[in-house]
Amino acid sequence: MRLFLAIQFDEPMVRALTEFQEKLRAFGMRGRFAPPENLHLTLAFIGEYAAPDAVMEAASSVPFRPVRLRLDGVGSFGNLYWAGLAKDETFAAYVKKLRGALAANEIPYDRKRFSPHITLVRNASFQGESLWPQVEPPQGETEAKGVSLMRSDRGKHGMIYTEIGWIGGE
Repeated sequence: MRLFLAIQFDEPMVRALTEFQEKLRAFGMRGRFAPPENLHLTLAFIGEYAAPDAVMEAASSVPFRPVRLRLDGVGSFGNLYWAGLAKDETFAAYVKKLRGALAANEIPYDRKRFSPHITLVRNASFQGESLWPQVEPPQGETEAKGVSLMRSDRGKHGMIYTEIGWIGGE
């Protein structure tokens, strides 16, 4: 099973992100645009792991408190385009503890430094003067009320993400 821990977004946040994707398309960006149902914030990518109950137990050992997440800027990692989130030290500390709980329970995960971003377009290309079209960054915020354990399966038209567990906040 291919697993990851993530924050899923409410409808207003998804709408802000999809409207921004439409602006990118209108300015000539091409690539694999993330479908609305796949827009999320990955906290820890676990990958192939056959014990989701162990992941839930480890993740549940770290108390989650609801947090406001606000969109803040855009960027890219090579040809992957993303929307960023405003820095929040309390949330960053939570993610560090969450990843620590995974490590303490010998659950493997991608150890890259946590850089909160929402993938918008993969394999992006843009025909224009600059890498980023001159488009206002997306605006939006949401209250994250919990963390989802997600399963990722390859479908006929891309990845399909399914929530298989949820850890709620206070």
